[in-house]
Parts: sequence; structure tokens; C-alpha cells
Amino acid sequence: MSFWAATEDTPKYNPLNKNDEADICIIGGGITGLTCAYLLAKEGKKIILLEGNQIAGGETARTTAHITNVIDDRYYHIEKLHGEKGAYLAAESQTRAINEIEKIVIDENMSCDFERVDGYLFFTGEDKNEFIEHEFEASQRAGIQVEKINNPPVPISDVTPVFKYERQAQFHPLKYMSGLAEAATKMGVKIFTQSHVKDIEKKDSHVLVTTESGNTITAGDIIVATNSPISDMLALPVKEFAYRSYVIAASIPKGSVAKALYWDTEEPYHYVRIYERDLDDILIIGGEDHKTGQDDEKGEYFFSLETWARKIFPGLGIIEYKWSGQIMETMDGLSFIGPDPEHKEHVYIATGDSGMGITHATFSSILLTDMIMGRENEWAKLYDPKRKTLRAAKEFFKETLNMAAQYVEYITPGETKNPEDIIRGEGAIIRKGLKKYAVYHDHEGTFQVCSAYCTHLKGIVQWNVTEKTWDCPCHGARFDKFGKVINGPAISDLEKVDAEKIIKVGLYENEQS
Repeated sequence: MSFWAATEDTPKYNPLNKNDEADICIIGGGITGLTCAYLLAKEGKKIILLEGNQIAGGETARTTAHITNVIDDRYYHIEKLHGEKGAYLAAESQTRAINEIEKIVIDENMSCDFERVDGYLFFTGEDKNEFIEHEFEASQRAGIQVEKINNPPVPISDVTPVFKYERQAQFHPLKYMSGLAEAATKMGVKIFTQSHVKDIEKKDSHVLVTTESGNTITAGDIIVATNSPISDMLALPVKEFAYRSYVIAASIPKGSVAKALYWDTEEPYHYVRIYERDLDDILIIGGEDHKTGQDDEKGEYFFSLETWARKIFPGLGIIEYKWSGQIMETMDGLSFIGPDPEHKEHVYIATGDSGMGITHATFSSILLTDMIMGRENEWAKLYDPKRKTLRAAKEFFKETLNMAAQYVEYITPGETKNPEDIIRGEGAIIRKGLKKYAVYHDHEGTFQVCSAYCTHLKGIVQWNVTEKTWDCPCHGARFDKFGKVINGPAISDLEKVDAEKIIKVGLYENEQS
């Protein structure tokens, strides 16, 4: 559980229990889906929002809520891939998102701890002076207000200069989500939770959305706001790549760390912010990213974060919260927003946050609202999901080779032959003949068995020892320990298997060996 989920209960809604219709059906109750619902409702549209879990039950609850226009992939890199005009428009959309969040907070009188703070970017000894200067100049050309300083409030790195960015922001993301949901429902938005979408079908001039319960929504347009799109099986999953990012939160003496956003350029990188409490402050530290389903350190990322943090912040208290979240990185550093390439019309997507989830959600909602309302927006071409960025070919081929390499798991042995070797509360992959199975050994000693083949494009799932989930290393789909889908692009659960038959075979093979 994240710090945010532990300190705020978002509104509860009922599942969809009958067929309905709307101008727009939004799939996904995270910050992107709710912001789209809010902005389109203000335009007078009839909105239905469907969420498979609870409001903010996915990645929104797992952010660290840095609200910033300082792009993780750096403006120097964005300029190289998209040109000077592209970098300028990217910066403009990020800045507009911060301003829009502030406007919504003021207009709706939200108590979500929104405040403007400074941001500081620290470089490492491996960063060349030439790169630092190029990034400074590219940021200025993009319209970002940046200043070089030598005396940051926290000495995260001994490399100077440090970049200072004014008028960044932070808030409590789930308090903001509660406020958004309340404002949207007051404007007539219908929200249904525990309503997992199983199918999206074009029908005449409308789109039909079918939930797991069999109920349908007929709508003129669909927005798929599910972090990784569930409406697109192939076109986008090969152009964006799922990463896990880890977070710890610990007490620190009140006022001992200046309230600001902090980032560094280490590999893996770190990001830090402060949240005030009555008697002390909470220091929130994130980083240690790795490809989803490719966990080489087997859950040691929290320890690595804590070790790093205690070197920088000697007053750090006990670790009170630990969590991880999913980041969708794109091949060229920018989001995919607009018509879904696998649908001719009426289906829109917003994905590829690239570690900028809060601003991505907000400028995505602004852009999609303009598109649906028929207004021109200069950002549309930049974020077009069908775009081809030839300068990003090297990154595309590197990630594609990584995906392809995961299918080698088809011919490798299982992780164990004897299911009894699996620690209770953990999972492992077992092979039976030509097939592999995902076996979870529950705390009562019972085995839960599913097919190990992801229902998206048949990658072999891997056990995530941190989140206790089955994660696909190919395209980032995730399933709970019982095989129920919790992250796209998969929309179906892992196939359940007769546990007794598989376990008997596994024991027999172990005895023969």
C-alpha cells in the first residue's frame, strides 16, 4: 500500500448492472480517465466512466506525484528526436498541464495539498560538461525557466552546477482524485467501478463496450485511459515498454529537508519529495527502475533505495511505506495520445507517460477534449500514436530485441520440479512436457495453478516477489497471484488449470530425477 492509499479513501461506486448509453464512454478510473471525464462534462457531454477496480485503484495511487515540466528524457534528447519545435510544444503541454491542475484545484475548492515548489536536477560525475550545457540550452529553447546554481538546499550530488526550476508543484494525488470524482459526478458523470471491460466493438456509427458481467455501453466515442491500452493488441505495445519503479517513504524531522522536488541522473536514477505532517515530515524517495517481469535483484530494490537515501539524508527515520508502480516508456520519449491505430474512428487512447504520469494525464485530457470537440490543437501531431520517429530507431530495435529475447523462456526448464519447494506465499514457473505453468503456493499450503502464457501475446509470465503478481516481461501485462488480470495490454485472465494434475506430475518428475 502506498502512502497515498493509506491516508485517503477515494469515493466508492457501484458496478454497472444494466445496459446504458452515453456520448462518451471512458475506460479507466485513474487520473487520466477522471480528468477526461471532468473536462468533457464541462463541455456538456454525457459521460460514463468504467473502472475495473476502484477509483484510483491502479497506477495513480502509486505515483510520487511530482508535478513538473522537467521531462525525464531531457529536452536535449527530445530536441534531437522531434526537433526544436517539437521540444517547445512538449514543454508547452507539460507547463499547461501544471497550470490546468492548479486551475481545477482553485475552481473546485479542493483540499488536496497542492502547492508550487522549486525543482532541482542533480548531475553525476559521469555526465559530461558538454551534455550539461546542451541540456541547459535545449531547455531554454523549449521555453523552460531554468537557472544554474552551485548551492542547492540538499547536497544530493557533489557535481555542480545544479539546475533549478521554479514553479513546479506537488499535491496529494488521491485527495485530488477524490475532488475530481466529486466534481465530475456533480456535473452528471456516471461512474461504475468493479466493471472490467472485456471487449470494444465498432457498430455502425457507435462503439459498443462490453463488461465482464455482460452489460454494455453504447457510445459515440471511447477513451481508453488504462495506462497500457487494452484496445490495441499490437500497434502500440511494440512501441512502448513497461518498467517498474520503486518507492519508499520514511519520517524525517520537521523542516530538516527543504520542501522541493529533487531528481538526479544516476543509473538507476532517483527522485525525492517532501510531504508535511503535523509532527514530522514524510520523505518520499523513488527510483531503481527495471523492465517489468525482468527482476534481476529479486526484490532488493527497496534496500537499494534505503541505502542510497540514508547516505544523503542522515535524519531519515524508519521506512513506513514501500510500493512500486508501472511506467510506460515510449520509443521516442513522448506520449501516444489520439485515435487508436487499430480502430478507424471513435476510439481514442492516452498512454506512454514516460515517468511523467500526472502531467501526462492532464495534457492528454486537454488534447483529447479538443479532438472530440473538433478543435485544432498543435500538440496533436507531436503525440499522434501513428507517428514514426526514424531517429528513435536505435531505441526501438534495442527494446524489440529485448522483447524477442523473452520468448526464449519457451525452451528453458521450469524454476523448480517440486512444487513443495515453493515457499508459501510465493510463486514459481513449473514445466510439464512442452508447456509451462504459473504455480502459486498459498499460505494454507494449497497450490493455485494457471497457464504461464500471457493472454496478450503469449509471453511467459514471471513471479514478482515484491508485489506478489505474475508479470509479463514482453509487454508489461500483469496478473494477480491467482491469474486475474490487473494491467493491460492483456484484457483476459490467465487460463486456470487443474492444480492436482499438474502438481502430481511435478512431484513425479522430481522423484524420477
